Amino acid sequence: MSSKLLLHRAALCNMVRRIALEAGEITLDYFDETGYEGAEAKADGSPVTLADQEAEKLIQEKLEEMLPGIPMIGEEASAAGHKPDLSGHEYFWLVDPLDGTKEFISGRGDYTVNIALIYKGEPVMGVVYAPAVGELYAGYTEDNGNCKAVRWVEDTDKEKEIHVRRPPKEGLTVVASKSHGSAQRLDQYLSEYKVEKVVKRGSSLKICVIAAGKADLYPRFGPTSEWDTAAGDAVLRAAGGIIRDLSGKPLIYGGADPRFLNPEFIAAPLGFFE
Repeated sequence: MSSKLLLHRAALCNMVRRIALEAGEITLDYFDETGYEGAEAKADGSPVTLADQEAEKLIQEKLEEMLPGIPMIGEEASAAGHKPDLSGHEYFWLVDPLDGTKEFISGRGDYTVNIALIYKGEPVMGVVYAPAVGELYAGYTEDNGNCKAVRWVEDTDKEKEIHVRRPPKEGLTVVASKSHGSAQRLDQYLSEYKVEKVVKRGSSLKICVIAAGKADLYPRFGPTSEWDTAAGDAVLRAAGGIIRDLSGKPLIYGGADPRFLNPEFIAAPLGFFE
């Protein structure tokens, strides 16, 4: 059953979507538009909440139940020093139970639950759910090249297949982080392009809006972790885009950096890089 499920990624993606929705419900139990009290600081100084910890616990239990033996790298477990040995594993999960913790703590809804399946270093399936916004993005790529990416909206309970767009003649829509990255380097980089507007978004929604054809470019100058980008990268790849480092190579997942840090990168439709 397990190996069959890994090969039937459309079915697997639907199951992971349900897990993301459950984890999102946990985060909403703690979410308050007036702000969250009681965040603690991790060893690296970044904040963590009970919502992060409880959502990750649920995700890990559900993934293990569904596919026993597939290791999971989770942000909170990693911060606590628990990192499974990935050697000998072609598949593993990368999970950020609450991406955009600063947004969450401040009472803004731009945070997400991220779950990605990695195969031989590539994100082949990903789910990004924004519980407070009521949006879910999901995408998968199969070994035969078949792929599909969708956006589901809670208010209407409707989903739509999504694709990247061609850059509009009037100029690029660029997404940038609300609370991270170098504004000076971003301005310098964008000076080479015709830009119509820069939109600030939190969490991996920055990647998903490119996948959905609502934006064109997300340059990231500054540190991110693999669990921040993997699920969005999977959705973006299924929609006709990709994340590449500054030398033009696709991001590879699996802890080449012992802290699971990504290189700086550009997220865009494939055509942008050609």
